[in-house]
This record gives sequence, C-alpha cells and structure tokens, in this order.
Amino acid sequence: MSAATLDHVGLCTDRAETLWAEYERLGFTLTPVARQSGPRRPSAAPERLATGNRCAMLRQGYVELLGILEPGLFDNGIGGFVARYRGLHILAFGVEQAEAELPRLRRAGFDIAGVAPLQRPVDDAAPEGPLARFARLPMPDAPEGRLQLIEHLTPELLWQERWMRHPNHAVALEAAVLVSADPAESAARLSRLTGAVLEPDPVGGFALPLPQGRMRILPEAALAAVLPGVAVPALPFIAGFVLRTDDDNAAARRILAGLETREAPEGGLMVPPALAGGAALVFRP
Repeated sequence: MSAATLDHVGLCTDRAETLWAEYERLGFTLTPVARQSGPRRPSAAPERLATGNRCAMLRQGYVELLGILEPGLFDNGIGGFVARYRGLHILAFGVEQAEAELPRLRRAGFDIAGVAPLQRPVDDAAPEGPLARFARLPMPDAPEGRLQLIEHLTPELLWQERWMRHPNHAVALEAAVLVSADPAESAARLSRLTGAVLEPDPVGGFALPLPQGRMRILPEAALAAVLPGVAVPALPFIAGFVLRTDDDNAAARRILAGLETREAPEGGLMVPPALAGGAALVFRP
C-alpha cells in the first residue's frame, strides 16, 4: 500500500464571504457555495451541518475555503478551530480506499471507529443536482488540527475543467508548512497517518515527502527561514502552503501588483496571512 498524497489544505473561518473574496482577489476561480452534511458518528444518520465551502481546484490537489454559515447547527469541530485562530486547520491526505486503511491505522495506535462519510451538493443553487461524496478517516483529537485521510468517491464532480482555470495560473498544491512545539511528535503522527517516511528538513525539523506534495514540520525558530514575517497565534500552527504555477509566476505577479507581498526565501512570491485568510501563501514557478 503506497503512502497517501497531499490531497488538500483547508482554511476555516466564521467570515466566509470575506475569505472567499480574498481568494478571488488573489486570482482564483472558486467553485460555487456548497453546504455540507454528514453523520456525527459513523453509525448515525446524515444531518445538515453548519459549514459550507468554496474550493480552488487545481490540477494537483486543491484549497478548501470552509466557513461556518449557520452557527446554530452542528459544526463538526470547526468552531473550535476558528476560536484558536482563523486560518489553516485541515490537512487532508488522499488514499484510494479509505476502508482498506483502517487496519493499518489501528495497528499504528489510532482509535478510529470507522469511515466517516461526508457529502455536499456541487452547487447550493442546484440542490437537486449531483452530490460530491467523500469517505474520510479523521485522526481523533489531533492537536495540529483536522488531520485526515480522504477517498474521493466522485472526483469527476470536483475536478471540472471550468474550475481549474485560474487567472493566477496556479496548477498544483506542492507543500504545506506546520509549526510545532514538538516537531518530532507531530512528524511521527503524520508519518503514521500517511504511511510516508520522514526525513530531515534543511531548515530544521522534519519533512514528509509524499507521492504527490510534501509536508514540512518545523520548530517555531525555523519558520522565518521559510515564511518570514508570519506571526504564530498558537502552537501547533499550520502556517502556510505552496502552490506551483505554470507560467513562471507571471500572472500572479501581475494580479498581486500593489499588494504587500514579498519574495519567499526559497523562491517564489509570498502573500502574507493578512491577505490570504490567515495563512501564508507562496506562488512558486
């Protein structure tokens, strides 16, 4: 069984319209608003959740922009994440068959009751239309946020050509950066979840190379070497992510002209958290 891929990262907020507008300003074509539903427990009936999202679908991976749209409903833990800080709280790793991963995860010491299904309409404006469906294996009580394996049951509904053409020419989710007070502990947890083998990160801490994408698990002291100027609101903290473009960043530089961006130390153009929903975003050629 091969290691999981970096499927998507997710930003969480209680100000969804603001978050979505920020990402459109950064040159992303977003999917329509989609409200989520799912069971509270593996054996329970699905129910409408407080949350809904829009996504920036890429040719490799995607970015989820998840908001609390109806606070009175069950929010599946997203409210607790937002109370810590608005920003990245979701790291999802793609697998081919979620059910087949359960024995391995239980041998690794994870107390996972079973597959957690999730579904949402492709477009809230067409509720009778097709439903995007997912099979998830969330790691219970992970201090880093929502760490999960995910199987896409309807990938053709999400990766549609009309949603993968971005004015900024972003095409792939390349990496995510996690800052931890104990990088070894966080890295070991992610290694056990994904089945990937750790290696040292050049700036300190650990890296987790995946068949698609890369995780970096860094001590706070190393963050400035990768994402300078980013303040840490709480630890652990998913500080930022890297997207590859297919035009040497030409379109991103044009779209972001006039905004307070900076050159990333390892190459590329960095958008600070204040302009990207609480997470640093690096466009890399």
